[in-house]
Amino acid sequence: MTGAHAAEIERGERFEFGKNWSRFLHVLDEDRIAEAERSLREMLDLGADGRLDGVRFLDIGSGSGLFSLAARRLGARVHSFDYDPHSVACTRELRRRYFADDAAWTVEEGSVLDADYVRSLGTFDVVYSWGVLHHTGQMWTALANAESAVAPGGRLFVAIYNHQIYWSSFYKRLKRAYVSAPRPGKWLIAGGFIAGQVVKGGVKDVLTLTNPARRYRLKRRERGMSMLHDWIDWVGGYPFEVAKPEEIFAFFRGRGYELRRLKTCGNGVGCNEFVFERASPAAPRGDR
Repeated sequence: MTGAHAAEIERGERFEFGKNWSRFLHVLDEDRIAEAERSLREMLDLGADGRLDGVRFLDIGSGSGLFSLAARRLGARVHSFDYDPHSVACTRELRRRYFADDAAWTVEEGSVLDADYVRSLGTFDVVYSWGVLHHTGQMWTALANAESAVAPGGRLFVAIYNHQIYWSSFYKRLKRAYVSAPRPGKWLIAGGFIAGQVVKGGVKDVLTLTNPARRYRLKRRERGMSMLHDWIDWVGGYPFEVAKPEEIFAFFRGRGYELRRLKTCGNGVGCNEFVFERASPAAPRGDR
């Protein structure tokens, strides 16, 4: 699998997500981890002091490992996997730092597109995949394989890029240009994109009389992530697919799921977040 990933990078077909996350680990601190925990509590309706003690938690596409770490700190038994070997290394590093030799946290390399591999893991109370499945190149297959790992009565927490009528195709071309460009071209594309985001944010700050430092602090508090690393992930994030919220609803409703929580990005750029619950088998009726 490592060889297949390297071949895709060499052909300019995939962004090196894991290398970006390895740089993110240099800025990871307790505040970011606490914010990641708060994000899980909010979307899973755990309450301000809720826990995941004993919950079986699958992190598909663990990336930096931040949310696997957050789930483990909340008491879950965690299984993390990622297709990118550098992301696997990041997750293992966080396990080493915070839960060395912990039998309740497994980290390994794997692909959500490998149905046999996903099936071999069994089922989980919570399956989590934030901003990952639209980067597989086969998003609907990835969604189907992810939901197959949800236990009856369990929850699926996914985030998928929002479909924009005019912009999605442009962003796909931009990301494809980035991953296929030589290193100087990557620097040029990323630099131009980041400069544009800075200018855009500055203009918005002036028009709304907002302190830029406050905007940065608010951004930092979103899931414990980093604005700079998110920008790089965004401009380079290829493969790239999108979906309308109603398409996601229909997909999971047809598989016996009920929507429990939704957070959209409106008509803008970004991910729509969904928490679905899988229906439990009907209890057998007793003799009357």
